[in-house]
Amino acid sequence: MFAGTGSDVGKSVTAAAFCRIFLQDGYNPAPFKAQNMALNSYATPDGLEIGRAQAMQASAAGIDCHTDMNPILLKPYSGNNSQIILNGRPYGNQNAFSYFNKAGRDVFRKEIQKAYDRLAKRYNPIVLEGAGSIAEINLKESDFVNMSMAKYAKAEVILIADIDRGGVFASVYGTLLLLEPEERLLVKGIIINKFRGDLRLFESGVRKIEELCNIPVLGVVPFFKDIYIEEEDSVSLKTKDSNYMAGKINIVVVLLKHLSNFTDFSIIERDPRVHLYYSNNPEEIEKADIILIPGTKSTISDMYEIRKNGIAQSILKSYKDGATVMGICGGFQIMGQSICDPMHHEGEIEQLPGLALLPVNTIIGDRKITRQVKFTFPGSPEICKGYEIHMGSTTVAEESENRALNQLDDGSEDGYYLNQKCMGSYIHGILDNSQFIDFLLSPYTDKLKNSPVDLTQFKEEQFDKLAEHIRKYVDIQKIYNILSI
Repeated sequence: MFAGTGSDVGKSVTAAAFCRIFLQDGYNPAPFKAQNMALNSYATPDGLEIGRAQAMQASAAGIDCHTDMNPILLKPYSGNNSQIILNGRPYGNQNAFSYFNKAGRDVFRKEIQKAYDRLAKRYNPIVLEGAGSIAEINLKESDFVNMSMAKYAKAEVILIADIDRGGVFASVYGTLLLLEPEERLLVKGIIINKFRGDLRLFESGVRKIEELCNIPVLGVVPFFKDIYIEEEDSVSLKTKDSNYMAGKINIVVVLLKHLSNFTDFSIIERDPRVHLYYSNNPEEIEKADIILIPGTKSTISDMYEIRKNGIAQSILKSYKDGATVMGICGGFQIMGQSICDPMHHEGEIEQLPGLALLPVNTIIGDRKITRQVKFTFPGSPEICKGYEIHMGSTTVAEESENRALNQLDDGSEDGYYLNQKCMGSYIHGILDNSQFIDFLLSPYTDKLKNSPVDLTQFKEEQFDKLAEHIRKYVDIQKIYNILSI
């Protein structure tokens, strides 16, 4: 188990690295995280829902993702409330106080343990990931993702600390001191992550940590910028450079308050023809050639917000001035004429007008669609892949022509295609397909100075580069000695 002294210390990426390392070394690894809280989710091959991070780790391990890799997914949607996804299916909505109450926790714990047992029968080793800090002592009694999971799985725990945020000695030593004695015995090594500067300057630091904790430091891993692995949360999106770049196609992703599945844009962001940034600033949005409206966990709330802050007006002005506007999932719903929530799944507002760029109307209902899909789109016979995760049902307005964007392999249709510069789709991962990226960028080819990238090859190269980086700075043989595989 890769556990952390806190959130965002690099657990997910380190777990992905070891999934790839174990695969390279001839083993059959699989990732596991008992509980994930994220708006980034993914549809498994059998049409169920898990955290996107575990799907990414499964790719690093060279296998298809499965709900057993992430039996509980919490999707925040307002205040302290979250939708609970259990074994890939909606289980219900709860606030934080109710969810962490000891009453009823055994139901979740048993399902998690069953999922782990099934996974452990099929794969070896299992690469577990903890959540947040393993020293949240106020939540210890209800914990089933950190040390209690490590005890159940008999996992050897590697503690990861982020030196970039400062206080690494206190965070490592304090974390270990707050563990119970039997928990502390499970921690067999420490990795210091995100180091900047000359590693020789921290050699004495390594010795001091080992003397204080009596646990070996297995490696000090430098911060990297040239390896592109999907991030688990959207904290850093606003920091991406929003300055207009000549010789590139400038793409803005509207930074919605409840933005979900921002990984939809990870591949196109790496395309050498593109400069992509995120913004909720109307002026920055109006500078872009292409405006992408992403998915959201609260469509009506975000529609209300972008009307209030002027973003809606900027999108409409940009489209009128010649920019492309495309919506994905909740963004597709926002582009329509109306969004209705008669059963109040999202809140008190029952109906709100959309941007009216597309002649479609959405009703948010009880049924949640989660599935992987194959599709074709106008002008391209090649089969593309993606996935759907949504509760809304969108239909074409009565007086309008039905002009689907995508034809699915089961004979059904998806999205709406008004013209080359105005379209929407429910398909997440649509921009993971090079053919569709070329289609989206085609009106702007006169600006291009670079060639497209092979997306499949690019992803594999990134996992291999990550594994190489970790091998260089972490004592892999000591890891194998600890595991005794």
